[in-house]
Amino acid sequence: MKRFLIVAAYLLLSISANAQNIEISRLEMYYAQGHYAKVFKQSGKILDKPEYDDSSIPAFYRALSTFQLSGNKKWTKSRPHALNDAKEMYAKLLKTSDGQEIIENHMEEVMALKQDLIMRAEDLKTEGRGSDAEKITEILSELFDYIPAVEEVKPDIPVKPVEPSKEFTFNAGNRQEIVDYAKTQLGKPYVSAGTTPAGFDCSGFTSYVLGAYKVELPRRSADQYAQSIKLKENKVQKGDLVFFDNGNGVNHVGIIVSEQGQPPVMIHASTSKGIIVTDIKSSEYWNKRVKGYGTFLN
Repeated sequence: MKRFLIVAAYLLLSISANAQNIEISRLEMYYAQGHYAKVFKQSGKILDKPEYDDSSIPAFYRALSTFQLSGNKKWTKSRPHALNDAKEMYAKLLKTSDGQEIIENHMEEVMALKQDLIMRAEDLKTEGRGSDAEKITEILSELFDYIPAVEEVKPDIPVKPVEPSKEFTFNAGNRQEIVDYAKTQLGKPYVSAGTTPAGFDCSGFTSYVLGAYKVELPRRSADQYAQSIKLKENKVQKGDLVFFDNGNGVNHVGIIVSEQGQPPVMIHASTSKGIIVTDIKSSEYWNKRVKGYGTFLN
């Protein structure tokens, strides 16, 4: 009888552990797929279960999903304190050895979150919402300052010095000239709300380059996407634009420099390294956030 009870107890523990592993794996999968509302809901349910009292993983995903959803105006309408809630949850994790270990083991997700928050702050500044941008900037400074930037995959692309044509009439050949001119800005710094070679943000850069060829773009990346002529990936050419969305709307844009039919490569204003060239497909961060492609050159 004693042996039976021991075996039964072992089986129950094994079943419970497997169930926990499945639930945690689902959180990781949903978060990776960008289903932040589902992660928020499921992590909340898990945190109410006593068997998870010794695990900080549900709290980690609750904090990350709250950070992501705090940029969604519709979601935060009934949760006005979401950003502060996320800050408090994440700060608690940093104060425990278990929480610190989880953050270290999920560094890629934390790096991506940092990048998303940086771009959200920059987008808010462009919208003229400086106080909201400052709140995020403070969080980045307090909680994510030590987190490294998202690694950029930079192909070796030569730079050909070129100045814009004084008399511009668009034709297929101008696409290469536009790209060559964009490359002359490589290494220029990233500056919040920047629109000149002294410093660019993402949409400031695209507006500057195409503006040099008398192609006017809206100031914000979201508006550039909305007003562009949409393209399928296999139709994208040099000089067209690629747009990114982290789940709360378009928040980044770059200029395509690769040949039509080739894996897309862009030149853009990186928040960490200024104007650089990035291979989109080779970057997990950028590849999973592609919203679509558009052009102002047709």
